[in-house]
Amino acid sequence: MTSAEPSIFTRIVAREIPADIVFENDSVIAFRDIAPKAPVHLLVVPKTQEYANVSELAAGDPALLAEVVATANALAAEYAGGEFRLIFNSGESAGQTVFHVHAHVLGGALEEGSLAQ
Repeated sequence: MTSAEPSIFTRIVAREIPADIVFENDSVIAFRDIAPKAPVHLLVVPKTQEYANVSELAAGDPALLAEVVATANALAAEYAGGEFRLIFNSGESAGQTVFHVHAHVLGGALEEGSLAQ
């Protein structure tokens, strides 16, 4: 489901918006969340905005979903000692604010009662 307007993540990929990028390859980009909910809070984002949420990604491109998870795992090993939470928010009422599928990688002590958005 491609949106007519580029998402904020597509604009980061295009370098129209700055981000603290920690990883990038041909398929995904990862950067620090601007409103972290844990000492380590990274976002892993497919470069395509074709999929709004993880269910669409799983149905449409399972290999890309596997790459997002593998990237999250590698980043958690590098930045969080290998222990992490991997969160995909799906839908506005679940806290999704950008409708371009992305994974939150959280490591370290989480803020009390926080959920990744």
